[in-house]
Order: sequence, then C-alpha cells, then structure tokens
Amino acid sequence: MKTSNERSLASITHLSALSQFIIPFGNYIFPLIIWTSNKDKSEFINHHGKQALNFQLSMLLYSLVFAVIAIPTFVIWLFNLINIAELNHNVLEFNDIISSQNITGMILVGFVALLLFVLLKLSEFFLVIYAAYKSADGYLYKYPLTINFIK
Repeated sequence: MKTSNERSLASITHLSALSQFIIPFGNYIFPLIIWTSNKDKSEFINHHGKQALNFQLSMLLYSLVFAVIAIPTFVIWLFNLINIAELNHNVLEFNDIISSQNITGMILVGFVALLLFVLLKLSEFFLVIYAAYKSADGYLYKYPLTINFIK
C-alpha cells in the first residue's frame, strides 16, 4: 500500500516535467531533484522518477532525430528559393515557392519530420499528465516508447 505522500511525490515528479514550457531544461532538472532526494525512501517514487527521466531523455533523442531530418531540408529549400529569386531578378512569386521543381521529396520528408515533432510534443504533454494521474492512483506506470537509460 502506497502512502498518499508517496503517490503525491510520484505525481509531482511526472508533472515537474511540464516545467520545460516555462524553464529551459526544467523537464530534466526538477524530476532529477525530486527523484534523487526521495529514491532511497520509497521504491514507488524510485520507479516513477526513473520513468519520468527515461521518458524525457527518450523524447529528447526523438526530437533530435526529427530536427536532424527537418532542419537541413528546410535550409536547402531556402537556398533553392534564394537561387530562384536571384534568377528572377530578386522577385519571388507564390508560384515559384510552390512549384513542382521546388517541392521535392526531400522537402516532403522535412514536413513529415516537422509534423511528427509536433505530434511528439503533444503526446508528451498528455502522457505526462496521464502518468501523473496513474501514479496518484497508486499504479506503477510505464511510458510507451521509452528507452531505459536509467535502470
């Protein structure tokens, strides 16, 4: 039986990851502080602290992969637009931007990576809230698609 204090600390550990929207790297700092200060006191808090940190590290890795795909494709697309503008004497029309020559498979891959990044951040937000809810009810929750960096 988990005490209400353990369940509350586990929920706060998960919810502290949402601080990333206010404080840079807060999604790593605050769960790490809560987890390290309480991991020896309770196996329940230890489990949820590891899960929260592993999930945030996994989201960082997935985000970096999507950024490595999306950013270069958009930079190349921008340079192509600049070249087209120089050929047309610095005049870009809407048809030049959306032409079939300018929208290549590589750009579509970049748009898909950008879309997946947005979906990743949305799912991260809702999964953190769901994990906090489950931990408040006393369940040992495991995030989906999480790489276990901390065992």
